[in-house]
Amino acid sequence: MSTETPAQTSPAPRAAHDNEHEHEHEHERAIVLVGHGMVGQRFLEGLAARGATEGARVVVLCEEPRPAYDRVRLTSYFEGSTPEDLSLVDDGFMDKYGIEMHVGDPAVAVDREARTVTSRAGHTFAYDTLVLATGSYPFVPPVPGKDSAGCFVYRTIEDLLAIEEYASKVRTGVVVGGGLLGLEAAGALKGLGLETHIVEFNPRLMALQVDEGGGAALRRKIEDMGLAVHTGVGGKEITADDSGAVTSMTLSDGSAIDTGLVVFSAGVRPRDQLARECGLDVGERGGVVVDEHCRTSDPHVYAIGECAKAVDGMVYGLVAPGYEMAETAAGTIAAQAEGEPDGAAFTGADTSTKLKLLGVDVASFGDALGAAEGCLDVVYSDSRAGVYKKLVVDGDGVLLGGVLVGDADAYGMLRPLTGSVPPVSPESLVLPAGAGAPAALGPSALPDEAVICSCHNVDKGTIRAAVTEHRCTDVPAVKKCTRAGTGCGSCVKVLGQLVDAELEANGVTVDKGLCGCFAHTRAELYEIVRTLRLTSFAELLDSHGREGARNTDGCEICKPAVASIIASLAPSIGADGHVLAGEQAALQDTNDHFLANLQRNGSYSVVPRVPGGEITPEKLIVIGEVARDFGLYTKITGGQRIDLFGARVDQLPAIWGRLVDAGFESGHAYGKALRTVKSCVGQTWCRYGVQDSVRMAIDLELRYRGLRSPHKLKSAVSGCARECAEAMGKDFGIIATSNGWNLYVGGNGGATPRHADLLAQDLSDAELVRLIDRFLMFYIRTADRLERTSTWLERIEGGLDHVRDVVVHDSLGLCDELEALMADHVAHYKDEWASALDDPEKLARFVSFVNAPDAPDPTVGFVSEREQIKPDLTLLSGPDIPVRTTDLDLDLALEGTPSR
Repeated sequence: MSTETPAQTSPAPRAAHDNEHEHEHEHERAIVLVGHGMVGQRFLEGLAARGATEGARVVVLCEEPRPAYDRVRLTSYFEGSTPEDLSLVDDGFMDKYGIEMHVGDPAVAVDREARTVTSRAGHTFAYDTLVLATGSYPFVPPVPGKDSAGCFVYRTIEDLLAIEEYASKVRTGVVVGGGLLGLEAAGALKGLGLETHIVEFNPRLMALQVDEGGGAALRRKIEDMGLAVHTGVGGKEITADDSGAVTSMTLSDGSAIDTGLVVFSAGVRPRDQLARECGLDVGERGGVVVDEHCRTSDPHVYAIGECAKAVDGMVYGLVAPGYEMAETAAGTIAAQAEGEPDGAAFTGADTSTKLKLLGVDVASFGDALGAAEGCLDVVYSDSRAGVYKKLVVDGDGVLLGGVLVGDADAYGMLRPLTGSVPPVSPESLVLPAGAGAPAALGPSALPDEAVICSCHNVDKGTIRAAVTEHRCTDVPAVKKCTRAGTGCGSCVKVLGQLVDAELEANGVTVDKGLCGCFAHTRAELYEIVRTLRLTSFAELLDSHGREGARNTDGCEICKPAVASIIASLAPSIGADGHVLAGEQAALQDTNDHFLANLQRNGSYSVVPRVPGGEITPEKLIVIGEVARDFGLYTKITGGQRIDLFGARVDQLPAIWGRLVDAGFESGHAYGKALRTVKSCVGQTWCRYGVQDSVRMAIDLELRYRGLRSPHKLKSAVSGCARECAEAMGKDFGIIATSNGWNLYVGGNGGATPRHADLLAQDLSDAELVRLIDRFLMFYIRTADRLERTSTWLERIEGGLDHVRDVVVHDSLGLCDELEALMADHVAHYKDEWASALDDPEKLARFVSFVNAPDAPDPTVGFVSEREQIKPDLTLLSGPDIPVRTTDLDLDLALEGTPSR
């Protein structure tokens, strides 16, 4: 991946000693920001929002080769995010507010007497106000060998790029540090396929956030994932080979770990060197000393974020306090420019955190460790499920803080209640659903001053005002109005509850229906279809549609959703489950219309199923011959199969005819159905394998093929804890243990990655299949339209605990029914393409042009991609002859350059 500076380049620096520029800006206020991380960008946004950039020259000196990005989501780079995805700077922001951005050119000296800053490139900038947002630097323990090749820190995108490159050469990695960032780094190494060890000097992981019980639960969850955890020890020495590359690390207890890579994530220290060198007051243990308005000992200089020591004596290492400091400094500077009194003060901040580390929910808030005198603990612990919850209260029942590990759903309600007496007993707040706990606390239990979004300090009253005064009617509108929910995202669930509650309180009916045609949710429509055995969309719409929608054709939202419900229930309700059967054909979305994925150039893809990635030489030959004969682009995918691209609609039956004859069937790449069950090579070939993952992957893919669901389904089976099949990023993933199989659910490797949660462990083959049957049918039964299992698991009341109660412990008495529904699906499965080829009525729809059904129009040319076949550029000789091609092919052809 390129690490070049983005297209947003810096303007030429304007030096303070340049006479022309001095004259040009002599009446401008000059604000220089040193550092452009998350807090620095928030400061700029605060200035802009207050109009303080008008009539001012604002200069930013940024050390990294790119503007501010979301460091909280840094690890998502390894899950497919790009530096651009992580960017916090809106397109055109700097130009809009006239801000000069200098990337890759940090400040190296400050002359407070002359009020100038000098950059590494030698440019000098005058300032009236200087803001230091230099952040922190990683602490690297003084371990002999720490400078060997293969030793890294985990702080920037450049660090991640270097780790990613080096990891491809080694098999084992060690992370020194078991705090927040250390566990993030461990997850990254595991995701890169390394055997991963975590070394933590404290007696437990995340010692600053969780107590002994929480640390034990967290350790069990992490070790279940195959990571080795070493607590109460530190690194003693790193050994390198003759080339200077790491080979092992010796620990303080005398043990050693053979490793080729070491990542130091043992905490951070304030970057206050610039302040020290120019004579600003600095704390005894570091950090630029500031007052309640973030001013340093020099009134013309401010410090914000991790480099600052706040008035309460704290150096905050979290983004939310940094944002508050940024807003405080921006408000004070803007007020000074207008000759007004100083704005709001910063006297301390909420250090609550809610994160998903290595797929484990972890949250802490308030006095999480119970430091207050006379405080009492209320604890719930379930070692089997890996859940630990502790609330800290005082003698009067006031909630002081808490720790949540394995299940942090209650965090959004508990954190705002801190400092008050909850409306129900603290015991009921930690008990799981169905274990004596009352109904979940609703938004009405929170006072208006309760802070809902700690990242942006937005309270409940502000959110209510957004609904009642600013006419916001949904969560996206409230986000835009208040910025709540646009930080870490942990408050979005409560935000949605507040918006709905406020709308209802104002007499607005919150419509939870699927669409304008149905007042019912998708889950309710599923039950209606199942119970009444309705086999057609028209029948459902006429009997249960909204009054004004009856006798219509429905809409593009409900038609495919109902089609999916009927298809998934087809065997049990007596319907024809084929998506192109009769009325069903008119209900499908674009891809299902032709049993193929529509590509951006108007052609279609052909994706045969290859269960478990296992394929015979004869079948490989057939795929190659089909691709050659039809001029298709071929691609081996991440789902362990071969995709063929570039087919015309009229070619699809002929292509599939040959594939079906060779024993292939539809891979359902076009449908909201099971896609693949990926696998590693398992114990047959891999020396680390403990179970036959290939056989299990094939069995599962053949069992669930064709299963229609609210959204696509992906799965994987790993033959050992090294997790080469990446099962933790799948809707349901299976990881082998020496005692059987561990089942994980609710993962998602898409645009919003989510690690799967452990549902059950050490299962036999039969137990595993039975639980997957139940899980999938419960999801299909209760999920919303186009809702992935990851989103469904976070939305459904009770979350993972409730799902476990239903599908493992049969708390609702549904399991026999769920298993019967899956048995019906398996017994009645038919390949969609084989069925379509046997039905002339279905085949009649596969024409490129309705007015030329017998043959493609000879005047239309189709240009292939990537030199898989040679395009016929003579088609361009006639000015009136259309060509279907990619933009680049067309540009090259018009320039007389040979196409790709």
